[in-house]
Amino acid sequence: MPKLNHVEDLLRLQEQKRQALKVAADTGTVIYIGMGTCGIAAGARETMAAIQEELAKRKIQAKVGIVGCIGMCVKEPLVDIQQAGKPRITYANVLPEMVPRLIEEHVMNAKPIREWVIGRMPNP
Repeated sequence: MPKLNHVEDLLRLQEQKRQALKVAADTGTVIYIGMGTCGIAAGARETMAAIQEELAKRKIQAKVGIVGCIGMCVKEPLVDIQQAGKPRITYANVLPEMVPRLIEEHVMNAKPIREWVIGRMPNP
């Protein structure tokens, strides 16, 4: 990461990252993992590692991003999947052993796992 000397450097970097996430969301799959302290305490690091391993194993190109707490601590680890042209789906209590099914059904076959879904955000 480049050294940031001024607030303008930070703002420019922030905009570059925002644009990169927008491009990824518009053209492919973005997986967001809740990594606030509540998520980390509930095992989000292990879930993120399992997601990254599963994507690599299946040679799937997807952007993996982290977000902070959204206030549903009891449902952590939270995982959102956003695929181009589809609603953003939020899954609750995603443990590492759930990841292979999540990647297979949702990411590869575009079929959300209804019993794990706790939220859905329509496309903007």
